[in-house]
Amino acid sequence: MSTAPANGRQLLTGIEASGAFPVPYRFTHAKGGNRHLVVVFANFSAPQDYGWSNGVLDNVRANILWVRDRFDGMNSYYLCKEMDFSLEQSVAALIFNVMTALELTPDDVTLWGGSKGGSAALYFGLRYGFRNIVSIVPQFLVGSYVQRVHPKVARFMLGETVPEENVRIVDAILPDLVRSQVNRTANIYLLSSPQDEQYTEQVEPFLDLFHGYDNFNFIYSESPFITDHTQVTRRNVPALLGLLNLLVDGLPPRLGHVRNGYEEPDRDRTPIGSYLKATAVVRGAEFPPPVVTEPAARSEVARSAVRFSGLAPGAVRVSIWEHGRYLGQADVAPDGTWSWELGRAWSKGQHPVKVYGIDRVGYQSQRTEVQFTAVDGPVHGAVPAGPAAHPMGGVLAMAPITAPEGGGAPMVFAPMAHEQLMDARVLFAGSAPGAVQVGFRESGVLLGAAAVGPDGMWSWDSGWAWSTGTHVVDVFGVDAAGVESSISRIPFSTVGVSSGAGSPGY
Repeated sequence: MSTAPANGRQLLTGIEASGAFPVPYRFTHAKGGNRHLVVVFANFSAPQDYGWSNGVLDNVRANILWVRDRFDGMNSYYLCKEMDFSLEQSVAALIFNVMTALELTPDDVTLWGGSKGGSAALYFGLRYGFRNIVSIVPQFLVGSYVQRVHPKVARFMLGETVPEENVRIVDAILPDLVRSQVNRTANIYLLSSPQDEQYTEQVEPFLDLFHGYDNFNFIYSESPFITDHTQVTRRNVPALLGLLNLLVDGLPPRLGHVRNGYEEPDRDRTPIGSYLKATAVVRGAEFPPPVVTEPAARSEVARSAVRFSGLAPGAVRVSIWEHGRYLGQADVAPDGTWSWELGRAWSKGQHPVKVYGIDRVGYQSQRTEVQFTAVDGPVHGAVPAGPAAHPMGGVLAMAPITAPEGGGAPMVFAPMAHEQLMDARVLFAGSAPGAVQVGFRESGVLLGAAAVGPDGMWSWDSGWAWSTGTHVVDVFGVDAAGVESSISRIPFSTVGVSSGAGSPGY
């Protein structure tokens, strides 16, 4: 799945599942071919557990990898679950896989984070040998901190009873790592403040441990306007972003040789593109999209009586959206059924609602879109939709099958209008009651045709790999007398999947 932020940088999401713990991530490519990677760790209050994801890093020129800290529904400091540190190794695997796909080395990477994320940046940066570390108001005694402040996190990380032995072990991890002077040539920038209520216990006692490091920089922020832990970061954002851009440009504040520029705008992105595709959060044919059995497609429904229901094989919950805005979610029962209501009356008019499934790992299915019209008062004579056989083995939402009046256009369930597809093979499917076959044209060129079954359903696979880019396909029905219906126009795009010649006639 990808989105385009306001500044035009495409945001890609995925899950690195090669380790013991699946690790969700977000990624955006560098501007102007910059050859650097910034890895961002999250604090406790980060939206959706992605730190610094509110647009503040939009103007950073580097590749940016946001690592989510949510494992089995809980935060972890990116370290462990019940003292199982294979969670940490799974996070490290994500970072190294992205770094390798970008053809970078640890010298080309900056780790960045605040509070919980600051502890993670310092820990991963030192332990795994990364060149630049920006640690903002971290905690050093992680075990004691979660035991006292975040008891649920403590139980998740240290065990249900939070044994004191485990508290001590996790307390020692970061101080012992710094004390060992591992990665002593790293460029380390640690920000804290005496106005931070955590400073006296969590930072000040450990500053002397950095004396042996070649380029340790302590940014001491003191201001009457700083009132608490979070304000330390907020008051220093401009200076921190300035520091980050220096690191991205290969200009760490230090004496000696520096490297400027470091941009290759024409560099081949194939390796990182392949990695992002392989770990993309939205799955293809192996994870079927949900079925929406009600409301019926293109039906009219009373505003106060809209209820969604259907099937979602392979999912543990479904997520419901409209116009890019999250509406809600519903758990999927063991038999695959689900249902959901908004909890208030819908606004009057048409509503294009998208539903997708989410599995236990966090992978998402393709989107299913259903359009309905919310109207005032009861709707008379409405026939509830029923499931119809999907050509790939599932079921799809469909309106009651009745012969269309005046050569109505075929209904197209897949691909959805304006859908981005990560597969070069595109399956078309839908219903065309009253037609004996459906045909497909692009730019006036006939691509092929498919027979319509007795139940009105049809499907068509062109047999070729579609070229990368935007396609607009007209789908039309043909009745027994050879008369063509009106068309359903389906714009869609294939993203980074093929550089082939595309469909016949090009």
